[in-house]
Amino acid sequence: MNSRERVLAAARRERPDRPPTALRCTAEAWEKLRRHLGVNTNDDVMDALDVDLRIVSLPFIGPAERSAVTLMSEGTDFWGCRTAKVTNEFNTYYEFSHHPLASARTVEDVLNYAWPSLDWWDYSAMPALLDSINRKQERACMFFAGGAFETPWYLRGLERFMMDLVENPEIVEAICSSVERFYRERALRAIEAGKGRIDVIGSGGDIGSQRGMLLAPELWRQLIKPHTARLISTFRQMGLATFYHSCGSLVPVIPDLIEAGLNFLDPIQVTAEGMRPEALFAAFGDRLSFHGAIDEVDLLPHASPDEVARETTRIIGILGRNGGYIVAPSHQVQGDTSPENVAAIYEAARRYRW
Repeated sequence: MNSRERVLAAARRERPDRPPTALRCTAEAWEKLRRHLGVNTNDDVMDALDVDLRIVSLPFIGPAERSAVTLMSEGTDFWGCRTAKVTNEFNTYYEFSHHPLASARTVEDVLNYAWPSLDWWDYSAMPALLDSINRKQERACMFFAGGAFETPWYLRGLERFMMDLVENPEIVEAICSSVERFYRERALRAIEAGKGRIDVIGSGGDIGSQRGMLLAPELWRQLIKPHTARLISTFRQMGLATFYHSCGSLVPVIPDLIEAGLNFLDPIQVTAEGMRPEALFAAFGDRLSFHGAIDEVDLLPHASPDEVARETTRIIGILGRNGGYIVAPSHQVQGDTSPENVAAIYEAARRYRW
């Protein structure tokens, strides 16, 4: 069984030959892994660890003044949001310094904004990108479409957007519908350019905290769910697997995501309220597959490689009981996690037998 077949089996909740895997890292963690494994690129790292699910991203060819990568580089991104660099002893992060729709007062202000163009990405590069990912064996490839909650608040500012949910729902609708339509149409173009070689479409937006949801489930259902659901259902109806990312606890709305056609829920932040793997599998394991759950908050930075391997094996035994699980850290691996601990995850997954 190859990588692609493993991931697609997990989407159907069927046991593959071994649990499929995925990996995301900060730049600092990638650098440590490259040095540890003696390789040159991040793709080389994933090949060395035999990571199954790969993300394919399109090259940006739009205006240079809007070319910063959202939350990954300093400057102005394609939405017009500006970020500034913030560092600590382990990582560099990028925090918002400007929200371009912060002063919008009416729906007309929103609609008249200088929205990005779908032509700012090089779709013709997709075949070569997929060829590179599949150079060693056939991998499952995911294109991440975007999300209809986080990007709207990036544009508006979190405090203002959360107030709008109650005070100005028409502005929320205008922003969310514009963002969702853009992400959906860009993903459709990417799929067409991929010519059947994109298997999974990702979407997401952090709607949870350690203690519960950031907004009332009823408010999410009324104002956010219609847009979130379209970024799932559109692609599920096309026969693609679907993936949704939200940090924190979002238990009340997991059934809504399943209803929309979700296959994989990510990242399973196991330290958040209600997100224990045992509880999630008992409640949703017959209808949903999982991605993540190897704790990046406490386990990976502080445990030994042997402890990481044992916990990985334990989590597979819970979330992967029916095959519906992709082994991965519970978010991007941070710079305070040793490469030995990262490698232990993938060694445990390779050795696992049902």
